[in-house]
Amino acid sequence: MWDSPMHLLIVAIVILVLFGGRKIPELMRGLGEGVRGFKEGMAGTPTTPQPPAPPVQTAATPEKPAEEKKA
Repeated sequence: MWDSPMHLLIVAIVILVLFGGRKIPELMRGLGEGVRGFKEGMAGTPTTPQPPAPPVQTAATPEKPAEEKKA
């Protein structure tokens, strides 16, 4: 498919024209993060920490109902 370095040069020029010189580092950084995330996902290592378990609720003592006032 890529028979000569001329093909790579043409592709590089087209990418430079389409995205501009300032966007290319951002695109490459995003691509690198995506590949890294994919590799970590395939290895089974989580990238985000697990949320803490919810606190265990103990049985509260029931409140005594307020005494009704008689008029």
